[in-house]
Amino acid sequence: MARLFFLLLFPLLHSSVAGLKRSDFPPSFLFGAGTSAYQVEGAYLEDNKGLSNWDVFTHIQGKIKDGSNGDVASDHYHRYKDDIEMMHLMGLDSYRFSLSWSRILPKGRFGGVNPAGVKFYSSLINGLLGKGIQPFVTINHYDLPEELEERYGSWLSPEIQEDFTYFAELCFKMFGDRVKHWATFNEPNILAKLAYSAGIFPPNRCSRSYGTCDSGNSSTEPYIAAHNMILAHAKAVNIYRKNYKAKQGGSVGITLSMMWFEPLRNVTEDHVAVGRALSFDAAWFLDPLFFGDYPQQMRKILGPNLPKITEGEKQLIKNQIDFIGVNHYNTFYVKDCIYSLCDSDTEALVSQSTERNGIPIGKLVKTPDNSYVVPGSMEKLVMYLEQRYKSIPLYITENGYAQIGNSSTTTEELINDNGRSSYIGDYLTYLSFAIRKGADVRGYFVWSLMDTFEWNSGYTVKYGLFDVDLKSLKRTPRLSAKWYSKFIKGYEQIEMVSEESPKHMVS
Repeated sequence: MARLFFLLLFPLLHSSVAGLKRSDFPPSFLFGAGTSAYQVEGAYLEDNKGLSNWDVFTHIQGKIKDGSNGDVASDHYHRYKDDIEMMHLMGLDSYRFSLSWSRILPKGRFGGVNPAGVKFYSSLINGLLGKGIQPFVTINHYDLPEELEERYGSWLSPEIQEDFTYFAELCFKMFGDRVKHWATFNEPNILAKLAYSAGIFPPNRCSRSYGTCDSGNSSTEPYIAAHNMILAHAKAVNIYRKNYKAKQGGSVGITLSMMWFEPLRNVTEDHVAVGRALSFDAAWFLDPLFFGDYPQQMRKILGPNLPKITEGEKQLIKNQIDFIGVNHYNTFYVKDCIYSLCDSDTEALVSQSTERNGIPIGKLVKTPDNSYVVPGSMEKLVMYLEQRYKSIPLYITENGYAQIGNSSTTTEELINDNGRSSYIGDYLTYLSFAIRKGADVRGYFVWSLMDTFEWNSGYTVKYGLFDVDLKSLKRTPRLSAKWYSKFIKGYEQIEMVSEESPKHMVS
């Protein structure tokens, strides 16, 4: 019945955007979709799971836009078998998901392993492999045991490095015989900023001038937390390479959020500002893992606020990465704020905007935060990474289209999401251009497989290929799910019109 429903729901939808075909990508290329543990699993206190920092944070009034939480979320914990079948019918090559640290180690290394947590993920992995779907596993996607926050302040303490490597090695032992792709962290560059600069993620720390926090220092703590994450990543990679890689044959990378930037004005200062902005983005983490130190632009601007990397640490972290995962959503114009006056600026001493001479940088997607579709940025950022880090394998681990999910949006509007299909097709088109130029890109994951709890936004925005009814938890494929399925399976119809317009393309 599920198969018949999926196949018949949208029989007239066409599968290609502006001539894009599955054959434009290498045969081994992974097409997938992603979620994360806290955002979809639910079952937040079942089967001896411990409290996570997000379990605690979301129960504090006013922290989440719609007052919601991930207690139930999409109930993936109980419905994973049906979700695997859903992926199988779509034809996904791979499923990107994360492991709940507090489900496996309720109190970190200060307590025992939870057998029920291990059993759940083992069953999930086995179920995926049984349907020919490769697990692409993130070890830590924002959430961690609340115990570690209360004991020593989590990412602000070097002690977290020992906890993370203990958890990572346990995962390698338990699941590594079946998992070939590991990412240590999801978007640690975003986590460091939102948790310790803006203070809108747990543990809600920031300077008073930056947000509503009881304590914190936005000038130093993001960089301390990031430093501990970089060292934790490197130690985990070292453990894998020394003890597991020869037998298990997998790879360990890291997934970072990466924006793209264009100069607001055609002046040297703004072109230089683009480089500065990029240095404070993904290069903040990638430069240490490739070259052994932070970008020079960061050192020059931040001075003593940026932790020093000792010679011993440099030897530990340099070249400790097998692939880069890229989560890409946003593109901005940047203006130099060193030699020009700006109303406001960022740590990189640039101001960001989404218009130039009254013309938006891309097609507006109306969401609470508003975003713009600029698919050409996909090719540019991939080529930037290819050139800066010399032919490292890349995976686009997140790229997705948001819809407003509130009472003013009808079910029909949410299901008939042609905008999402066009978005995916347009970004894939430019990704294929980068591959033709020689970039070693090995996979693309839509965010997200199904509607999820979207952190501070709660359930007010929806990214899913599948709609999830918050009351019944029923999954309904959107038009984009059918389009993506047809594309992956190699259908040749080429009749969907791209939403890209020349006036929205950054040159």
